[in-house]
Amino acid sequence: MSQRFILNEQSYFGAGARKELPAILARMGLHKALVCSDKGLIKVGTTAKVTEILDAASFPYEVYSEIKPNPTVTNVKQGIEAFKASGADCLIAIGGGSSMDTAKGIGIVANNPEFADIVSLEGCAPTQNKSVPIIALPTTAGTGAEVTINYVIIDEVRQAKMVCVDPNDIPAVAIVDPELMYSLPKSLTAATGMDALTHAIEGYITKGAWVMSDMYELQAIKMIAENLPLAVDEPTNPAGREGMALAQYIAAQAFSNVGLGLVHGMAHPMGALHDIPHGVANALLLPTIMEFNMPVCIEKFGVIARTMGVNTDGMTLAEAAQAAVEAVRALAIRVGIPQHLSELGITEKDIPALAEQAIRDVCTPGNPRDVNMEDIIRLYTAVL
Repeated sequence: MSQRFILNEQSYFGAGARKELPAILARMGLHKALVCSDKGLIKVGTTAKVTEILDAASFPYEVYSEIKPNPTVTNVKQGIEAFKASGADCLIAIGGGSSMDTAKGIGIVANNPEFADIVSLEGCAPTQNKSVPIIALPTTAGTGAEVTINYVIIDEVRQAKMVCVDPNDIPAVAIVDPELMYSLPKSLTAATGMDALTHAIEGYITKGAWVMSDMYELQAIKMIAENLPLAVDEPTNPAGREGMALAQYIAAQAFSNVGLGLVHGMAHPMGALHDIPHGVANALLLPTIMEFNMPVCIEKFGVIARTMGVNTDGMTLAEAAQAAVEAVRALAIRVGIPQHLSELGITEKDIPALAEQAIRDVCTPGNPRDVNMEDIIRLYTAVL
């Protein structure tokens, strides 16, 4: 069986890396950008940390900011019209997964107009052309969307998250500058950081995992365990921010190529039906679903425990595996993640609709342990 591994053409890392942007645009022969960034980032001045560099270089751009935290088909369609009207030849995505996913949808449709019905992109869409060039600058340390071949858009008609998987959508350039993450609130730092941990753990145990992806995911798990509490407690500490910025990128390189599992399969409906932040949904579900997967991942879970700093000397395989679950749960509690669906307004009557979407989610088949509807209902109920 052959394995495929797709990464950005170029990536830049480190404090101040955004200053490379004018030279990158010049080298690529680009002339005008549509900047995709949400209103919140514009309000707190994060977007300006990038656009002021464009201003200083006299590089023309327009801004598109109609982007929801869980971006929708409508957001993408409006963005496509804004791109066409702007005369831009590239996209600069500044933000978390919402801004980058919206930019991916815009860029794909702009160069593949036969997919103007955004819903037709769900799953593995057979697009023929690469996206409009995207330069992605993440402002959260979580989604890793700057290096993935995936994007997630809500179909408002079905009230469902569409997971779109397309090698043509990967940003041409990623600029991972931790200085863009300093203004991130503690709660969002925690949620996006736990999202990155979920990516790393699911990418490590998914059915598609192999030696190369394992290498990335284990390093990401180690760095997140070491750096997330610091990033939450001391938001402007360069060490914590830089550690998390790099860790989430490392995790995403692998999961983008090998897939995810049931945690994401069950988290996506929570966002679509109840507008729960994706990182919160993942973090709440992760320990319980790890316990479900333990029988088929027992040795890998022991490795996770040790990677997170747990001394497993003298433990049985089962004890070491359970220690991994408890380490993840303890980290989630340490950074303030809710532990029950009821804290998020979800009730028992909501579970059947959530389960119905989860069983069909594109991530669910990648779970290392096969799952049915009854299993999913039982797992949602366990965290109610």
